[in-house]
Amino acid sequence: MKRTSRLLAATAVLSLVLAPGLAYARAGGSSSMGSRGSQTYSAPPSTNTSPGFAQPMQRSMTPQSAPAPSMAGAGATAPRRSGFGSGLAGGLLGGLIGVGLGGMLMGHGFFGGGMGILGFLGLVLQIVLAVVIVRFLYRMFMGSRRPAMAGGPNILARGNMAQGPGPMGGGGGGAPSGPPRITITPGDYQQFEQLLQRIQAAWSTHDLNSLRAMSTPEMLSYFAEQLGDQASRGVRNLVTDVKLQSGDLSEAWAEQGREYATVAMRFSMIDVTQDASGRVVDGSPTEHVTATEIWTFVRSRGGNWILSAIQQTR
Repeated sequence: MKRTSRLLAATAVLSLVLAPGLAYARAGGSSSMGSRGSQTYSAPPSTNTSPGFAQPMQRSMTPQSAPAPSMAGAGATAPRRSGFGSGLAGGLLGGLIGVGLGGMLMGHGFFGGGMGILGFLGLVLQIVLAVVIVRFLYRMFMGSRRPAMAGGPNILARGNMAQGPGPMGGGGGGAPSGPPRITITPGDYQQFEQLLQRIQAAWSTHDLNSLRAMSTPEMLSYFAEQLGDQASRGVRNLVTDVKLQSGDLSEAWAEQGREYATVAMRFSMIDVTQDASGRVVDGSPTEHVTATEIWTFVRSRGGNWILSAIQQTR
């Protein structure tokens, strides 16, 4: 009985420590969260560092636009088409047949008193030609009055972008119809790399004050929630010896007085999780692991970059 109780207790402690602990490895908890301004729910263009797709945002304070009305719903209330077709052609054809039926009732035959079959066919050809011309003019007139459709919201196509050399090469950009593009300098790339390392260091020491200076209030709230979860379970995730292996720009743009830069980064690190006694319960203190993530940075014009979002790749 005592042996069974010890086994159950050990199993409960192990599940408490390990099961949720793996989900919170490194800053961001291996999840996609944060905001990218008007591009929050648009997939960042792929890059050489991240040739696949970025996971959609799982958590964001940016409201998502309501979907456009379904065309199926509009079809449910559309008027029913008549048996002779719709529009001007249907009306003329129906009127022509109505005249023929009236002639039959009055004793003149379906084609009228003085009109033979050839005359009737000629009349039909004239009506068809008139219908074609009228419909062509109608479409041309209505098309000139119809406003041009704007491009889909929150979509940026990948393009070339002027960049200087730096720790991260390559890059993407915005389409002319999207938000205006901005140029990322070598000094900006250096800030991105430094933020990657400093944020992981502050995450490992549970230093919320440092994280506050390097991230948006939204990202800080996610970090605080995850660190609080670690504290409540008596574990701590440590990320050390962070080294950027490669990185390149996905897109960079400006909107509403802010500048955004989305960067794909592949980096190596020592990533371990310890319990309250310092015992390693996950990861290796001697082996580096590699991760590829897409980080979005934001700044006021002329200010310093801070972290705005983290997305996982797939």
